[in-house]
Amino acid sequence: MNKKINTMFFSSTDTTKKVVVQVANKIAENMNGAMIINHIDFTLPEARKEPTSFTEEDLVVVGVPVYAGRVPNVLLKYLNRIIGNGALAIPVVLYGNRNYDDALIELRDILVDNGFKVIAGGAFIGEHSFSKILAKNRPDEKDLAIADDFAHEIYKKIITQEKIENVVVKGNTPYRQYYRPKNKEGVSVDIRKVKPKTNDNCIDCKLCVSVCPMGSIDQDDVSKFNGICIKCGACIKKCPAEAKYYDDEDYLRHKYELEVDFAERRAPELFI
Repeated sequence: MNKKINTMFFSSTDTTKKVVVQVANKIAENMNGAMIINHIDFTLPEARKEPTSFTEEDLVVVGVPVYAGRVPNVLLKYLNRIIGNGALAIPVVLYGNRNYDDALIELRDILVDNGFKVIAGGAFIGEHSFSKILAKNRPDEKDLAIADDFAHEIYKKIITQEKIENVVVKGNTPYRQYYRPKNKEGVSVDIRKVKPKTNDNCIDCKLCVSVCPMGSIDQDDVSKFNGICIKCGACIKKCPAEAKYYDDEDYLRHKYELEVDFAERRAPELFI
């Protein structure tokens, strides 16, 4: 079997990328070292300007993080412009140990609608974008070992099945509404407009400008935003001076509840 192996991922803090690349590498190994010829990182705005297309000769591992239990809505325009043309696809979603809700089925449906044959799907866990302790350092060695086994099972399915059917994954249709946190009175709150602040530790290195997936941080004054903040954690977790932080009460309450209520380790879920 000759397949061109591709990866596609949105990965602000590199956790989704880690799983997607691991799965693709292991599939390539199973194919007697077939080369991964193409990595498509669509994390930054410039990479999402032009659509991407594939052919029946391609196999594509597609990864996105889970935001509020769904595929991030800021990615839908780009994702819906990918053209499958009969390529095999493996959707992978990565969530911060709460729940992936309907993100995997939503990503699978997008790929099917775009002309892919979805052979398998997986939901993996990564360090939560809000936190440095929730699912800390995941995906870890155990997760990546599961990713290796997942890739091996995908390879076996490819070489043994004459007709590839779209995989069935867990989720609801219609999809659930986006998950919303609650305040101390139990009332839903909207933290979408919350943005990080900048403290006096800032050394004006501009790294936050370069890693923001929405291109929202001002080049001349990094404490200012020229667009939306999706709470991806890139500017906070990658800042060498620890100069970025949130102080919004509802955001911090939600972060604390996640860290307490979902501390128990969850395992990846695979569908083949």
